[in-house]
Amino acid sequence: MNTKFITLTKENIDREHICCAFSDKKCAESYEAKKAWLKREFDNGYVFRRLNERAKIFIEYVPAEKAWIPVDAPNYLMINCFWVSGQYKGKGYAKALLQTAIDDAKAQGRDGLVTVVGTSKFHFMSDTKWLLQQGFETVEKLPYGFSLLVKKLNPQAVNPKFKEVVLNGECPDKKGVVVYYTNRCPFTEYYVNTELAKTAESRKLPLKIIKLTTLEQAQLSPTPATIFSLFYNGKFVTTDISACLDSRFDKAVKQ
Repeated sequence: MNTKFITLTKENIDREHICCAFSDKKCAESYEAKKAWLKREFDNGYVFRRLNERAKIFIEYVPAEKAWIPVDAPNYLMINCFWVSGQYKGKGYAKALLQTAIDDAKAQGRDGLVTVVGTSKFHFMSDTKWLLQQGFETVEKLPYGFSLLVKKLNPQAVNPKFKEVVLNGECPDKKGVVVYYTNRCPFTEYYVNTELAKTAESRKLPLKIIKLTTLEQAQLSPTPATIFSLFYNGKFVTTDISACLDSRFDKAVKQ
């Protein structure tokens, strides 16, 4: 097993890939937007670490105080995207990447690791079942499907919690389709602004797109899934970016 991992920096990110969408030409703009976002967040202690292969094997984490997620978790590291795909599954890469985050948390004197997942697995979110098998525990559940998982290094530490703004699964705008997204993902810019715009127009549905462009905006958003969340008539629907597609939208909204 090749366990040579690369940690991206401002110095090497221009010549290194960021795993997702590296060969998707229609998402080229989104891909560069994610790289630009990473460059800025490196100053906040953000870590993007991947296998030295042309594959989707990576972990992203950041001091929770600087995470673009509405969670209160002082002195924890927040795991954002964490992915091992295809032929690389089941070979120990996920455990090795997770261990690098644990080692960093210990070195920084952190109380542990925290992450937001689907209570049942959600699209574009980490594998809940696998994380629970690695010693994570559920400390809070939201009624519309999200859970907050913690792996404590300090057993006496206070549990993280969701911010109040996300507790009811509703957004302020109650008519039509509302999407919240960030450049944390190299797919969002294209799918939201091109595909979803066409999908909503063809159905004559009101569409409001809210791009979260600052840490403060993200931490006050009504969804814990700030990569992409779709609301319909004020209610949370999905984290699945493919719901932007004309062929997937109706099924997603009717669930």
